[in-house]
Amino acid sequence: MAFQPIVDARDRSIFGYEALVRTDAGGGAAEVIARVTPAQLYRFDQTCRVKAIETAARLGLQQRLSINFFPNAVYEPATCIRLTLTAAQMFGFPTDKLIFETAESEQIRDHAHLTRIFRDYRSRGFLTAIDDFGAGYAGLNLLADFQPDVLKLDIALIRGIDRDPVRTAIARGIVQIAQDIGCTVLAEGVETAAEYRRLRELGVPLFQGYLFGRPQLETLGTVPDALWHQLDVTPEA
Repeated sequence: MAFQPIVDARDRSIFGYEALVRTDAGGGAAEVIARVTPAQLYRFDQTCRVKAIETAARLGLQQRLSINFFPNAVYEPATCIRLTLTAAQMFGFPTDKLIFETAESEQIRDHAHLTRIFRDYRSRGFLTAIDDFGAGYAGLNLLADFQPDVLKLDIALIRGIDRDPVRTAIARGIVQIAQDIGCTVLAEGVETAAEYRRLRELGVPLFQGYLFGRPQLETLGTVPDALWHQLDVTPEA
């Protein structure tokens, strides 16, 4: 497992880390998932959850742990979550620090099923997140049925937003909707200071991306104070 920091710009703290599966050689999640057959999906989903919790506990993670899951691999939420709860108890990881977000590689075939999963997870004290919002798989209809704790703006909407008034307008609208319904917005894939500044102007509080740290294999990366000081400097016109 690799871990990428999620930062809270309001107090410049690390909000949590997203666990990302990797190959033995460090290859990305897409390379791993490409090897998983439909028949293996449930076992793969369960194994990744346990591995993420075990590794995070071993590394001494104190913040939140965000785990991607495959909605299409979850048959019955109460049954599927048992192994996760057992792993958390076994490795001493607090369940109230777990965030479950939809896997960005998987198209959601049944929004009603995903809503049932999210509601079950929330009833157990987990935080929930919709990943890749704006990418087409997780749209307004899903948001109308279930309001997650965290709404992750898709990277395609983020890229170059500081130079794009249309993307800015769309992001502003999503941020306003999220505020109205009680969701916290997270901008993922942020790579430049200019993107960060524009998103902060729009009221986005949580950030994830190469600007703040790349995923590191079995390591909990930190965000240097120098970066925050750099982001404070207003560029000359």
